[in-house]
Amino acid sequence: MNDKAKAMVLASFAADALSLGVHWIYNTNVIDKKWGQVENYIKPERPTYHPTKDLGDFTHYGDQTLVLLKSVAASSGFNLKHFAKSWQDFFKSYDGYFDGATKDTLDNFTARKDISAVGSGSDDLAGAARIAPLVFCYHNDPDKLMQSVRSQTALTHNNPAVIESAEFFAGVAGRVIHGETPLAAVQQVVDDGFSREPYQKWVDDGLKSTDKDTRQAMLDFGQMCEIEAAFPCVIHLIAKYEENLSQGLIENAMAGGDSAGRGLVAGMILGAHLGPEAIPQRWLTDLKAYSQIVQCLHQIDEKSG
Repeated sequence: MNDKAKAMVLASFAADALSLGVHWIYNTNVIDKKWGQVENYIKPERPTYHPTKDLGDFTHYGDQTLVLLKSVAASSGFNLKHFAKSWQDFFKSYDGYFDGATKDTLDNFTARKDISAVGSGSDDLAGAARIAPLVFCYHNDPDKLMQSVRSQTALTHNNPAVIESAEFFAGVAGRVIHGETPLAAVQQVVDDGFSREPYQKWVDDGLKSTDKDTRQAMLDFGQMCEIEAAFPCVIHLIAKYEENLSQGLIENAMAGGDSAGRGLVAGMILGAHLGPEAIPQRWLTDLKAYSQIVQCLHQIDEKSG
């Protein structure tokens, strides 16, 4: 198994778990006063959006990423119908948070809309943030990677900007696995098809922000879920912390807002670049789904090999 590909997936999940306890807290003073530096997993406190969760669990974003990973492992690759059924079945007994995109998509399934039209119109990064399992599976097959990334994103976030952002970050992660630095990969993906607005501006803004404190940069771009804010925030993280995964993911959590969505993407790219040694061991030891994740990765690796 490619160690960096494995680290890419684990770092993405770890970033989500690290953000769980402070997810969607926008007042960063609250984070400072209650938890100080968020260096370890935190059990969410009431009132938060994830009161049913425990230390080492995932947000609803990470949970859906795990559904995708298990589907890819079971199907020997990405199968939209299998993923769609797995995703629906998962939410039948889910006791975590249901966001707007999830509710809308479930309603569309109930209304028996075609699978190509069930996705919500949400412009949140979350739909594009689940893609690490697909990059793991298809990093040697760019065409299949892009096709699967588009399909999985559109299932719940049928929004052109979110779908294209998923393509963008999948392209970056794929290049990084093959040895390019994150910054070089970002520039190459821009040159290969994203030198247009709004993507060029989002990339430029993110790159120009690296001299700022991360918390300030996130405040300037916006801490919210929407792609127009989250995209440049992710660029900031992978550029500023290109050689320091743990610090980048900690600072992301400390910045508040939708840290889980940003973290899933930034963790994926930084993990692909820096490998397993860059992930603090405690983040893996305390990750409840660690064994499931590794088992799925081995299953995908064996079938693809």
